[in-house]
Amino acid sequence: MARGVAWFRMRRLVTRPWLVFVGFSLLLGCSARTPPPRPTRVADQVVVPPAILAIVGAPDRSPEDRALDAGRHPAEMLAFFGVQPGMKVAEIGAGGGYTTELLARAVGPTGVVYGQNNKFVLNRFAEKPWSTRLQKPVMSRVVRVDREFDDPLPPETHDLDAVFIVLFYHDTVWQGTDRAKMNAAVFQALKPGGIYAIIDHSARPGSGTGETKTLHRIEEQNVRDEVEAAGFQLVAAASFLRNPADPRDWNDSPGAAAERRGTSDRFVLKFVKPVS
Repeated sequence: MARGVAWFRMRRLVTRPWLVFVGFSLLLGCSARTPPPRPTRVADQVVVPPAILAIVGAPDRSPEDRALDAGRHPAEMLAFFGVQPGMKVAEIGAGGGYTTELLARAVGPTGVVYGQNNKFVLNRFAEKPWSTRLQKPVMSRVVRVDREFDDPLPPETHDLDAVFIVLFYHDTVWQGTDRAKMNAAVFQALKPGGIYAIIDHSARPGSGTGETKTLHRIEEQNVRDEVEAAGFQLVAAASFLRNPADPRDWNDSPGAAAERRGTSDRFVLKFVKPVS
């Protein structure tokens, strides 16, 4: 009886070749060397401490900065990346200093912030607003850094707690930056366990770095690959700047975005320099 059942099952398998195909396909899939997707912890909700709410709500912040808050979510940014009093941090591509001032307020009088811009950005956009902002008393703990992106921080800058690039990584692409050198310099400047914080505008899938100048967007996976190649580990991503309704087909640079400024789909990535 047992032999009869076995023969019946084998006959069914042979007369149904699609079962054989599926079986071999599963075996091949299991043995393929395609690496599994890298796990990423997504922070759907960021808990903002009262101290950070007070920083963002400070009455001496300018009306111009406050007008940007709705589209930038500065409280969630500071909380997600864990900026605290006494930290040593840097911002690459500080521009006019919106984020730099927030960092200065967050690290307080015992901390320090390095704010970097290159010659092109200063001459084209930022010199006047950046210089004016640096005169504010709250910016007394900010060190102005005028250097190129290939080597963005002074050699004496080391053991930083965090380095930020906010809505600017894509600009380093079209400006011809050697990003491998830039990311290596950031890695060198951070202490073990230090954070590399990157926020940028999402490009359409498959566009890579091709729309960094035309639409001021970059594909998230490109940023991940480049930063991880420098030795960083991606430990978390946040969703507070995501906008699934964004078709990602329009120019979100500040001058071109107009009334749509602050509505682009943006990724928020937290990388760390490994402790060992």
